[in-house]
Amino acid sequence: MAVKYTVNERGNPLKPEQPKKWYANAKSAGDVTLRTLSKGIAARSTVSPADTQAVLVALTEMLTEHLAEGKIVRLGDFGAFQVSVSSEGAETEAKFNPSLIKSSKVVFRPGTDLKEMQNNLKFEKV
Repeated sequence: MAVKYTVNERGNPLKPEQPKKWYANAKSAGDVTLRTLSKGIAARSTVSPADTQAVLVALTEMLTEHLAEGKIVRLGDFGAFQVSVSSEGAETEAKFNPSLIKSSKVVFRPGTDLKEMQNNLKFEKV
């Protein structure tokens, strides 16, 4: 199976005088729900779909709780999650305050298995 993509022409907004170039955009092949994941995991283990779903819901809750505390959540070979922030600058460290923080996002760093999968991806233009 291959990751499907399209190509779109885009210009550089910082340099509009430069010629436009063509760039790839990955196209989704659909989504997978928590329920579907639970059934798939259950089929590969001795755990029921309901128990699997309960564990995945609890994992989501724990992930949220620990990230809100500023912790890095490491899930073994799967990868790690952490919160990243973006802020305006202050003239001095003493003048910096939390109101200068404008946004946050959750960053995921893939582990060994996902990196290997990325390195072996096949692509198909649609």
